[in-house]
Amino acid sequence: MERRIIQLTEKFKSGFVAIVGRPNVGKSTLMNQVIGQKIAIMSDKPQTTRNKIHGVYTTDNAQIVFLDTPGIHKPNSKLGDYMVKSAQSALQEVEAVLFLIDVSEELGGGDRFIIELLKKVQTPVILVLNKIDKVHPEQLLPVIEKYSKLHSFADIVPVSAVHGSNVQTLLNQLVGYLPEGPMYYPADQVTDHPEQFVCAELIREKILQLTREEIPHSIAVEIESMGTSDNGVVRIGAVIYVERQSQKGIVIGKNGAMLKQVGKMAREDMERLLGSKIFLELWVKVKEDWRNRESVLKSLGFRHD
Repeated sequence: MERRIIQLTEKFKSGFVAIVGRPNVGKSTLMNQVIGQKIAIMSDKPQTTRNKIHGVYTTDNAQIVFLDTPGIHKPNSKLGDYMVKSAQSALQEVEAVLFLIDVSEELGGGDRFIIELLKKVQTPVILVLNKIDKVHPEQLLPVIEKYSKLHSFADIVPVSAVHGSNVQTLLNQLVGYLPEGPMYYPADQVTDHPEQFVCAELIREKILQLTREEIPHSIAVEIESMGTSDNGVVRIGAVIYVERQSQKGIVIGKNGAMLKQVGKMAREDMERLLGSKIFLELWVKVKEDWRNRESVLKSLGFRHD
């Protein structure tokens, strides 16, 4: 990757911004759009994001570190409890909060629950009306009026995260809320997560995209080995954990077809991410009821701290 040289101005601004919202409103899509490449996985399944993903956006006069949080929802497992607490803790660590809503859907109980949490936050909260490409412009004003009655937002910005519409306006607004501060990360760094984490997430994304029913939330991916061969090929060994033997069969597929497709799609994304040829090996193992086992959650990196 070509290194960017940033000439710091005298009044360089920096800070942390949390992206919150109920599941599937486009938080990861927005962050990937801002960063300019995929660092947070996307799918049409709710609760795709499980960890706070840090994305770094840097210009000549500012650096914004985004925290893409898990969708806030009513948890039904220890993993779900971890995800919600992770999202809530992000609100205490930032200079501003982006509250993302889907303007194509009605205001619901999940949105109201998040607004009640945001009322306890001292930092500015910006209401981001996402998916404006799905509605007529005249439909936005009633939505704004409805949300404005529930909370006093510092700003309200309509965007289309998937198309990038008005995203630059949102970024310009955000910089105004940042204090003067240092550059926390090198100018060419786009995330603080190690490559192993992002690669594991890419594998999980492909399974989310290719499977249905109970599979999506029953899987976890762990990178067991990662290294570069003498010929420059990056060799990655990964384990896909499921909760039941029947799920193992679904992930592997008939004659291994599903697993091969997952590997092919993940490898293509990894090669774009790392800029190297990838040799990817996948295994599927059963860890019964892993989402409710504290020791397993910790070993997979899910920790409340």
